[in-house]
Amino acid sequence: MIRKAFRMKLKPGNEAEYKKRHDEIWPELSQELKKAGICDYSIFLDTDSLTLFAVQKLENDNTASQLPEKQIMRKWWDYMTDIMEVNPDNSP
Repeated sequence: MIRKAFRMKLKPGNEAEYKKRHDEIWPELSQELKKAGICDYSIFLDTDSLTLFAVQKLENDNTASQLPEKQIMRKWWDYMTDIMEVNPDNSP
């Protein structure tokens, strides 16, 4: 089992919308994450700094590094651009 942690940043005033979108995560995205070997994925919000701290548990033989190539992942990133700080490719 591999654990991976990373940070993301929420834009001010979007805490409720972020929670709503993640509470309603698309089933096809959840399926793709599991298929890639992510067996647990938690995200925590520090409301003072609006920093999101994510922790993933991955199977040893995971393919998570290929997720950015998946259409559903890119669609999710595009969907989140209005509420999160993103990179030029819309990745968080």
